[in-house]
Amino acid sequence: MKKNLETLYELQEIDLKLDGIAGARNSLLTEIDALDQKVAEAHQEMLAKDEVLAALEADKVQLEATLAAEAENITRSEARLKEIKTQKEYLAVSKEITAARKMRTELEEQLLQKITQSDELKVAIAESRSKLEALEKNIGAQKSEVQQKVDELESSIAADQSAREEKINVLPQSVVKRYGRLREMRRGLAVVEARDGSCLGCNINLPPQLYNTLFRGDELITCPHCQRMVVFRQQPQVNNK
Repeated sequence: MKKNLETLYELQEIDLKLDGIAGARNSLLTEIDALDQKVAEAHQEMLAKDEVLAALEADKVQLEATLAAEAENITRSEARLKEIKTQKEYLAVSKEITAARKMRTELEEQLLQKITQSDELKVAIAESRSKLEALEKNIGAQKSEVQQKVDELESSIAADQSAREEKINVLPQSVVKRYGRLREMRRGLAVVEARDGSCLGCNINLPPQLYNTLFRGDELITCPHCQRMVVFRQQPQVNNK
């Protein structure tokens, strides 16, 4: 039983180490996700700017087509003036030409505005694309560094898992199941030391008779307060010389 108790304690130490490694690994994976998200957001911003530019270019094409149509209308109307015989009709066509010319001026202003916006946006897109490339390169390097750490942790997990299996294989299945249930109930801490008459899991004094039984190490003792498995481990002697 003494050997089983020591194995239990060693199993607990391995599991606590695995818990810590898993936490560090998950933190690193979260960091990788955050880096990926940063790049994805930058790509989304670029896509939004590209869509705005495409809309501006479409507006430019439409305005240019409308301007061309207005120019043709003005040309036709001006040609009609030479053929008009009545004053009334002449005034009506002249009014149409004046309105068309005003419309053409407005359309030209709109087109100029679209061209200016498009040119400015193209410059902004070029700058954003350059920044995105630099960001991707920088984040790629960061991800490689973080992934290397993840790989190292996973290698450590694999080695510790192997050691864990060795410990579990030499313990009675009933003890292993009990240990597993306690791990779930007590936030990962199923086996604790007893020291100076107290359970180090809950820091409450153990009954003297129970504490004395721990010295013998011939049975599995459970703390009456926190229900964790309690073991007594001989502390190394300190040499004061």
